Amino acid sequence: MFYQFAWYLCRAVLRYVRRWEVDGAANLPAAGGIVVTANHTSYWDPVVIGCAIYRRVYFMAKAELFRYPVLKQIIIALGTFPVRRDTVDREAIRAALDHLSSGRVLGIFPEGTRSKGGEFLKPQYGAALLALKGGVPILPVALSGTKGVFGKVRVRIGTPMQFPDYAGVRPTKEVLEEVSNLIMKEISTLQRSER
Repeated sequence: MFYQFAWYLCRAVLRYVRRWEVDGAANLPAAGGIVVTANHTSYWDPVVIGCAIYRRVYFMAKAELFRYPVLKQIIIALGTFPVRRDTVDREAIRAALDHLSSGRVLGIFPEGTRSKGGEFLKPQYGAALLALKGGVPILPVALSGTKGVFGKVRVRIGTPMQFPDYAGVRPTKEVLEEVSNLIMKEISTLQRSER
C-alpha cells in the first residue's frame, strides 16, 4: 500500500516538475526474476528507476542508510534491504537471491556508490554475481539529469542481457569482471544514444 502511494506520488513529481522522459519501459519482462542495473549520480536514482518500471523494485542499499530511524522505516517499507560494503555480506546476498528466486525485480547500482562528477566508476561485481548465481537476466538502464531538484530527467531502458555460457558454472573473478564491464558498457551505450 505504502509502496503504491509513494510510486504514484513520485511519478507525479517526475512528470510535472522534472518533465521526465522514459524510453524502453516495455523491455522489462512481465514476470520472473531480473537484476536492474543503472549508473548512479544522485539520491534520486532509486526513485527514478522504481517509478520508471511497472513492477516493484527491491533495492540493495548501503547499510549506513539504515542508521537513521525515520529513513530506515521508510526504505524498509519500500522493500529496500541493507548490504555492508566493507565485507562480503552473505546475508545480503542470500536476501537478494531469495528475491530473484521468488521472481522479483532486484535493483543494484554496479558502481557501488554515487559518481560525484557524473563519469562512470569502475563497477563492483555484485550485480554480475547475483545475476549469474540466480540464473536471471540483467536489465541495463541509463539515467541522466537526476542530480539536483530541477531539470529534465531522462531514463533509457535497454533490452535484457543474458549470459547462457556461464549458466550453472561457479563464476570466477575474471568472469565477474567481464560481465560487470559488459553491463557498464551497455549502460554507457544507452546513455550516449539519448543525445
